[in-house]
Amino acid sequence: MNPHPSIEAQDRPARLTVGVVGAGRVGPALAASLQLAGHRPVAVSGVSDASVRRAAELLPGVPLVSPAEVLARADLVLLTVPDDALADLVSGLAETGAVRPGQLLVHTSGRFGTAVLDPATRAGALPLALHPAMTFTGTSVDVQRLAGCPFGVTAPEELRMAAEALVIEMGGEPEWILESARPLYHAALAIGANYLVTLVAQAMELLEKAGVQAPDRMLGPLLGAALDNALRSGDAALTGPVARGDAGTVVAHVAELRQHAPQAVAGYLAMARMTADRALSHGLLKPELAAELLDALAGPAPDGAADSAASSGELSWEERAPSTGPGDADRDHDQPAHEAGTAASDRPARPAGPAQPEDTAPGTAGTGASDDHRGNGPAGPGSAGPAAPDSEAPDPGSHGGDS
Repeated sequence: MNPHPSIEAQDRPARLTVGVVGAGRVGPALAASLQLAGHRPVAVSGVSDASVRRAAELLPGVPLVSPAEVLARADLVLLTVPDDALADLVSGLAETGAVRPGQLLVHTSGRFGTAVLDPATRAGALPLALHPAMTFTGTSVDVQRLAGCPFGVTAPEELRMAAEALVIEMGGEPEWILESARPLYHAALAIGANYLVTLVAQAMELLEKAGVQAPDRMLGPLLGAALDNALRSGDAALTGPVARGDAGTVVAHVAELRQHAPQAVAGYLAMARMTADRALSHGLLKPELAAELLDALAGPAPDGAADSAASSGELSWEERAPSTGPGDADRDHDQPAHEAGTAASDRPARPAGPAQPEDTAPGTAGTGASDDHRGNGPAGPGSAGPAAPDSEAPDPGSHGGDS
């Protein structure tokens, strides 16, 4: 399962005791993968029934304890909680004295680098940010999927080899991400993975309205080919009426959507404009067809549509065309979606929202964090330190991943 069995012993971290704070979909899978590499999971925190089931399946025999107790038992601690809960959790653990000098503290958020771990670093912890760019199911299949999974890695220079070694031991492929680039990196994964799900789901709904009995089977080959082409060729893979300049087809699409799925109009227009922008820039859309297509895309903006072209700092595709049409003020070139077949690395990025636990409730004072079920509480009488939410998955993302 591990694609790097030949990693030299001197490049590997020593065999470590491993703890998980937040038994969502990610933490138990990573701990189980580390167990396969010879490390020893010793403690996990989680409150919800789903967390207990995940821990029992992926980490059988590992006790469920409070977050503070996890840190007391483990040399390497995985903080796998939602993005918005991470900073308060770290601060709470540091303030209560739960952090031990020399302890490896790893978070899996795509959004943050190691700065979010500063309170723990000041207490002597060794900070690592290891974000798996994969969606997680919360089952044993995730451990298998980690083979070859890219990880966004951020760490102090002196810990870089240790961070990359841990990723390789989990079967992953480390990719170094600068601290300052983490939000952009995470936004790119959200565009490529999260919004792809939205596009596919919407396409299936429209096919159902059109009478297609098995939308998934119809879309499968098309989307698979489009994704493969986009990853191989980028914008050169663009096809369809916008890239060809078929204004009449675009007009017909918009008319049908206004009648049968008005909620889809804003997204269609935004994606069509971005597609036209890229097609024109890369020589796929003929300039002489751009003006007519512009007119087709310049219909009345749906309620709530924002004109962000002026704030983007870039010339729109209409402004690059030899002539312009009406409705420029209605153009929105910064939408949270993109053509299903385009390459995520080339897309305009916007910050993605945090991963959400499956069922949140207010957490205890001192952390600001929320649990994935009935609220945070210590695992047993007398336990100290902040409680932590369970994370369902990091945003791609991620997602990508789910991350």
